[in-house]
Amino acid sequence: MTVRRGKFITLEGSEGVGKSTNLVFITEWLQRRGIDFVQTREPGGTPLAEQLRELLLQRREEAVDPTAELLLIFAARAQHLRQLILPALAEGKWVICDRFTDATYAYQGGGRRLDQQQIEQLEQMVQGELRPDKIFLLDLDPHIGLQRAANTGTPDRFEKEQLAFFQRVRAAYHQRSKQQLENYVLIDASEPLPKVQKQLATELENILVESAAE
Repeated sequence: MTVRRGKFITLEGSEGVGKSTNLVFITEWLQRRGIDFVQTREPGGTPLAEQLRELLLQRREEAVDPTAELLLIFAARAQHLRQLILPALAEGKWVICDRFTDATYAYQGGGRRLDQQQIEQLEQMVQGELRPDKIFLLDLDPHIGLQRAANTGTPDRFEKEQLAFFQRVRAAYHQRSKQQLENYVLIDASEPLPKVQKQLATELENILVESAAE
């Protein structure tokens, strides 16, 4: 019997948009419907990729070259894909990922101002034709997001960036969403949580219906 490929869903957004809370909502929604899934994150997801994540997020006195940062992210992604994401999808499991390559376009492309062509080349090398089936973008004014994030603990190397950095990140996410209208779902994270999660539930139902029809 042929196993139907699982769905690949990513949750994107800058600091303080509520990704952690809404990831819990998504996984509980899947559990209630008996859908077999894997929850993971980027950078990270496997032991080696998690070690690379620690290298990337750790605050340090040495300046990190943006290209070195980009290559570390794609190194972690390559490991993550081969060891976890692709096998899970092949087994018919849904994969719910906290950030993926769109975050690279936003943070390294927008925030760090790296050449988008370089990111595209690495994306093709590491991922081939694999892209998320649906991208949920939790959108919020960075000024508000940083205020929220300030209450969650010690900031990592990215969270200590200035407001202008996160404004560029948000602009890059918006540009990506306009380029991929079919894959992106833009969600206003400034709305009350019940309204945000109602929209998430509606979109998840749509994916489930489409999956059943395939």
